[in-house]
Amino acid sequence: MDSSMISAYRALNEAQAAIARAQTLDEALQEGLKAILKNCKAESGAIWYASSMGDDGDNPSCILHPYFWIGGSDLTSCMHVPGDGSVGRVYQTQVAERYLHFAPESDPATVSDFQDIEVNSMICVPFSSMKKNLGCIQFINKEGGGFFTNEEADVCEMMAMLAAMAIEENDNLQPEWSPGNTIMRVRGVTREFKNGDVVTKVLKGVNLDVYEGEFLVLLGESGCGKSTLLNIIGGMDHPTSGSFECFGEEYSNASQQQLTEYRRDNIGFIFQSYNLMPNLNARQNLELIASLVPKPMSADEALEIVNLGERKTNYPSQMSGGQQQRVSIARALMKRPRIILADEPTAALDYTTSIEVLEVMEKIVSEGTTMIMVTHNEEICRMADRVVRMRNGRMYEVTVNRRKAHANELVW
Repeated sequence: MDSSMISAYRALNEAQAAIARAQTLDEALQEGLKAILKNCKAESGAIWYASSMGDDGDNPSCILHPYFWIGGSDLTSCMHVPGDGSVGRVYQTQVAERYLHFAPESDPATVSDFQDIEVNSMICVPFSSMKKNLGCIQFINKEGGGFFTNEEADVCEMMAMLAAMAIEENDNLQPEWSPGNTIMRVRGVTREFKNGDVVTKVLKGVNLDVYEGEFLVLLGESGCGKSTLLNIIGGMDHPTSGSFECFGEEYSNASQQQLTEYRRDNIGFIFQSYNLMPNLNARQNLELIASLVPKPMSADEALEIVNLGERKTNYPSQMSGGQQQRVSIARALMKRPRIILADEPTAALDYTTSIEVLEVMEKIVSEGTTMIMVTHNEEICRMADRVVRMRNGRMYEVTVNRRKAHANELVW
């Protein structure tokens, strides 16, 4: 048995074990896809599902949405109708398509399946239950620029069969998340830092959309680039290359004055360190910010939102760490921001205090403010609408969370 076949069987065994261990259908599909991608060494992959699970492929009202995907492209807003591109065709015909060597000009519609990714090789296979067609599983590009083998394509088709079996024996797919309007677009963003002749590449081409009213978590280990990305979309740094657009304005090459106005008019910041003025009480710390922005919220109103109305005359030294962090949240609210950026806001807090702070942030998001949070805490991800996992300067995995937890349900 050659190495390609051994690798293929190993992938299938790992996928089958991952699906068997899963507690829910969502987890079964996600872990199965990860196992196949890892062992078949695919760069990207996605599970597409039909929005109306009872429709057959001939029903034009059926829309295919991305359910879960791995790779450097944000597919959240992508969709297909039956017959559209490889995904739509495979769903409609229930016949797998194997582009082991792919020429984009042979099927231009397929390129749009994955934004901003050059497709060199691809496998797309359908999956269905006994009664209805459910969606497609798609694998894009062999690592290292090679091509998939027929044995690996066989395993990908078996993965679709396992997915279908998991659906038969498990609960239904959760309903799709409907994002708001796109308010931010990041395309091909890189960031390099030079120290003499040494160049450190922190971001290596990030493509991401942000939607109005969502709670988005950027997750990853230290050094993966998540805080650098937050600094760029917060207008505190310029990308080395690529584009960054927010509310229809391009800021990748903006002047310092333009970035200052962008931060002042749109962005609220919450950091790990509270950065409160020690010689000012809670209300005075907020009033200092109010003097810098047009039409600010009143300090008393902001403190009431974070449940600190009775602490307005307390100084930072008279408050706990969680109370100081809530004052910093109130400070971010003073300018009535459209987006709040939070960089590890609970990292310095104990569990109980962290939950208190997260409850406040949950309330703010529920009232329509967009929240982007950087964290290394996996449990906080359960609160988010979407989780973007970063690895080595790139987006690695995007998960749409259809079972959002409340802050008081988190445990770590």
